Amino acid sequence: MATELIEIEVVYAKANQQTVLALQIADNSSVEQAIIESGILQQWPEIDLGKNKVGIFGQICDLEKILNAGDRIEIYRPLHKDPMDARRQKAKIKR
Repeated sequence: MATELIEIEVVYAKANQQTVLALQIADNSSVEQAIIESGILQQWPEIDLGKNKVGIFGQICDLEKILNAGDRIEIYRPLHKDPMDARRQKAKIKR
């Protein structure tokens, strides 16, 4: 019995560069399996799946989540500043 394949994307972006990889993977694959199969971890060695959050279409999910056809896995970079603190500092400067 042949394994059914689904098409997905794996995405990682930095401030000045992004990588979008389209691939076919086995149905019932997890987010983690897809990320590993995509080869993006070799392309971007700073990605640490123990630290970087991942999501599908902007919704954070676990690495064990099973994918559906057409899913877009996004690997998020850690924030350098807390967004709330950054807004507070901007507000203080404007005063």
